[in-house]
Amino acid sequence: MLKMNYLFTSESVSEGHPDKVADQISDAILDEFLSQDPDSKVACETFCTAGLVVVGGEVRSDNAYVDIHETVRRTIARIGYTKAEYGFDASSCGIISTIHEQSADINRGVVRSVEEEQGAGDQGMMFGYASRDTEDYMPLALSLSHRLLQVLSDIRHNEPEVMPYLRPDAKAQFTVEFSSHHHPVRVHTIVVSTQHDEFGTDEQMHQRIEADIRNIVIPRLIASLPERTAALFKGDWILHVNPTGKFVIGGPAGDTGLTGRKIVVDTYGGRGAHGGGAFSGKDSSKVDRSGAYAARHIAKNLVAAGVCDECLVQIAYAIGVAEPVSVFVETYGSAHVEGGDGFIASKVRELFDLHPAAIVRRFGLKNPIFSPTAAYGHVGRKPYRAKVKIMGEEKEVQFFGWELLDRVDDVKRAFGL
Repeated sequence: MLKMNYLFTSESVSEGHPDKVADQISDAILDEFLSQDPDSKVACETFCTAGLVVVGGEVRSDNAYVDIHETVRRTIARIGYTKAEYGFDASSCGIISTIHEQSADINRGVVRSVEEEQGAGDQGMMFGYASRDTEDYMPLALSLSHRLLQVLSDIRHNEPEVMPYLRPDAKAQFTVEFSSHHHPVRVHTIVVSTQHDEFGTDEQMHQRIEADIRNIVIPRLIASLPERTAALFKGDWILHVNPTGKFVIGGPAGDTGLTGRKIVVDTYGGRGAHGGGAFSGKDSSKVDRSGAYAARHIAKNLVAAGVCDECLVQIAYAIGVAEPVSVFVETYGSAHVEGGDGFIASKVRELFDLHPAAIVRRFGLKNPIFSPTAAYGHVGRKPYRAKVKIMGEEKEVQFFGWELLDRVDDVKRAFGL
């Protein structure tokens, strides 16, 4: 039977998208609590609209005090909403905080006298995914969407003279053609929508922005890519820029933003699966977040070790219970070891300690490391070490530790590779 190529599409949004503004505020507040009290329990949700931010949620901390208003304004200013004409301005927006204490019923299942017995902060299932689409083991369409918006953001922040009309809100979408064997063949379609100042006529604005995306942004993107990925831009791709013709009103002034509404952008762009739980604003006792990071770490190390070319890992928990109720692995027929996916899953349980306390310790998840995760993906990022202030002292900590390929040798030995 003849097998045809197929198309797959993923999107990303910039740090100025209203949902991402909300995510970044929630994670900035979380980091402020953790910097003062690493044992803080935080579940912080943010709502933002024209001229207003509402922060709510549950917190438990023995000694941390966070100036919510100052943290919100600092985050909004860093993103770039600093002008009244944007309809959402760091210096003038209203801020309402309704944060209250965490439920004692939840706390009793999460906090234990013996750390290893720490239970999961909730029930649910979390997924991690990895493939050989890219050098960072991420799905290609999503990776390209993130990267294009990072190029656009870099121009807006660091070279505003290049595209002086740019405003913070933007979205990008890539459609990639794959072979029937699931290998990327070429970039098929690119969609970019970027908020902009009012200048000239509608037609003049559209023509200028489209030309700049085509002649400045995309060439910079291609130049930043590994050779094998850059070669997928074969010159016949379709480009849509600001398809409505105009995008002046954007950000929270144009669309309400909510924490946790971009969970597919945050993870794998629709590849693999998602358990449904959002990440931002949650401390690491919430396995929605820590469990998903652990699952990504496992999937990435399995693929990098050569166990398979594509991998989905599911971990599931019961609230207050330390041991996962299940571990599942799907390799989509790409495994290079005998025994099937069930055998791989059994080895994963032997190799990786999936108790919540062990995950937190492994990745340093009590450190204030979460603000950088809140835009351009929680996974697929380059791990790095940097200094942060914790309880008044500067300490060097690991960021994006779940992206480290630090278990590849262990995996190879376990599978005889």
